[in-house]
Amino acid sequence: MAGGVYEIQGYAIVLDKVAFLTRVFKAEDNEGFQFNIRFSGDLRLTPKFPTRHEADLQRSLLINALNEK
Repeated sequence: MAGGVYEIQGYAIVLDKVAFLTRVFKAEDNEGFQFNIRFSGDLRLTPKFPTRHEADLQRSLLINALNEK
């Protein structure tokens, strides 16, 4: 994968377009856990995961990718 792109749940995220990343929280209607990714231009992606562990892991990997870019 290219250094400036991260893939999560089938979406290719261009790392230099990420503006804000929220903490992991419980999704509405018992849909698991999620965190929000806000991009420049006010676009938002809300990946959801069945367990908090998976959500925390993906968020941590995304943060690592952002720090390495």
